[in-house]
This record gives sequence, C-alpha cells and structure tokens, in this order.
Amino acid sequence: MELAWLEDFVALAESGSFSRAAETRRIAQPAFGRRIRALEEWVGTALFTRSPGRVTLTAAGLEFERGVAGLIETIDRLRRDSRQAGEARDDDTSTLHFAATHALAFTFFPGWIRQIEQRAPIGPMRLFSDTLAACEELLLQGQAHFLLCHRHALAASRFEPSRFTSIAVGMDSLVPLVAPDADGSPRWSLDETEGSLPLLAYTEESGLGRIFATHHIADHIPALDTVFSAQLAATLLGKARESRGIAWLPAGVAAKDMASGTLVRAGGADWDVPIEIGLFRPVAPQSAAAERFWASLT
Repeated sequence: MELAWLEDFVALAESGSFSRAAETRRIAQPAFGRRIRALEEWVGTALFTRSPGRVTLTAAGLEFERGVAGLIETIDRLRRDSRQAGEARDDDTSTLHFAATHALAFTFFPGWIRQIEQRAPIGPMRLFSDTLAACEELLLQGQAHFLLCHRHALAASRFEPSRFTSIAVGMDSLVPLVAPDADGSPRWSLDETEGSLPLLAYTEESGLGRIFATHHIADHIPALDTVFSAQLAATLLGKARESRGIAWLPAGVAAKDMASGTLVRAGGADWDVPIEIGLFRPVAPQSAAAERFWASLT
C-alpha cells in the first residue's frame, strides 16, 4: 500500500469525479483509476460506487474515510519530524520558521507575507502547513518561531499567557454556505422552520471546530442535523459543493466559490462568526531574525 493511494482516495471522495480527482492529483486518469483499484484490492472491498457522471462512497468507503485523514496526517508528521531531526537547524538561524493551519497557508499567508516584504526584506523562510493541533505542537516544541491560525477570545487555547503572546494580523469570519439550487437560491436556508437542515460539521479536534462550538449555533437551531464531520475546512468545502449540507466556512477559504456562485449563503450576516487571524510566538527571546520580524509587525 502506498501513501499516494490514500491521497488519491481523499481527492476522489471530495470531488466525486475520476477526471477532476486525477486533475487535482496531476496524473493521467487511467493511471489514477488503476491506483484506486489497487487500493480497493489492498483493502479487500469496493470503496466507491461508479455510476455515470458521479462516484460515491460505499459503506466500506465511508468507514475508510473516517480514518484516512488522520492516517495521512500521522504519516506526514512522522516523515517531517524525522527529516527535521536529521537537519542541522542550529546552522540556519537566519531562516524564519512559520507554522500555519491548512485554512490559512494557501489563502491568507502568501498575500500577507508579500505585503510585509514590500516594506522590508525578510530573508529565507520555511512554512509548515498542518492541522491546528500539529501546528501548536511545532510551536510548543520550539520547532517554529511563529504560528499563524484563526483565534477567538472564547475558544480554548493551549498557550499559557506567561509563555506565549500573540497579535491580530487579519480578520475573517465563518460564513454559513450551501450549494444553490437550479434558480440560484440556497438549497437549504437557516430561515426554514420545518424539516431538518443537514450540517457539515467540524470535528472536536479541529481548531475551527473549537471556535464554532463556543457560539453554540447548533443549540439555537434545533433543525440542524450533523450528516458529516471533518477536521479540515477544505474537506467541508468539498462536501458543500456536492450539495451535502450547510457548512460554516472561513470567508477567506470560500471566497472564490462565493464570488462564482458555486456556494451561496444559507443565512444572513447575523449567522456569521467573526474570527481573528492571529500570529503566536513564545515570550522567550528567539533568533535575531525572528525578533526583527516581530518588531516590524509590532
């Protein structure tokens, strides 16, 4: 079994299309199909139901999906930590090490760091993108100078104020989004009072899930019924595109979908959850390069 097969599985489960998944994985569709069949042979059962124009998960596929994201994360972390252990980081004190959650690494971070570089050169950087829990570990273990993540005053933090400090470097919000129906209206609306509303939820270990839970939105809308849960906003984004339910997604992550109409609001701005984008660092002095960077922000 190869790690690439697991990543292929996630791509196909999210897209529901062999052609789109193969394009995402940047391999030819026939080769992609062979790898999916190899994975199914390794598992010993079919993971997908093939039908014209759509691919869906079987019962076995749904079960496999529950554990595959965590498995990929564990393998990636093991590989990264092993690689870092073999590097002489002490000889690279001029390099800034950033840890950023998946939701911000590919959306907010590039533009933010580019704006800073326009004011003054920063020098060499290294960016680690992972879940919030993994990024927190990097900062706690001293393997990153800075952590970029969403934060909220009511959400629990693993960083003791005596050891870590933070500043706000941007604003975002969790917006209730859903796929539109044929006339462009939301397929489900938070204004509905009858029937259930399918909720695409964050898991308990998700950083955005911590924030969402503090607002107890699900308690205020009894009709919300969790039909799928995942740790990453990108996974919920894919399920929302497939008309699986309503997802509270970071506006920065879903900006293109909102602009194109692929996703529309399921409710007004009153249902939004305002959140900050925070940059965390240890209180203790760091490298000269890290201190210069922090000083340029504060």
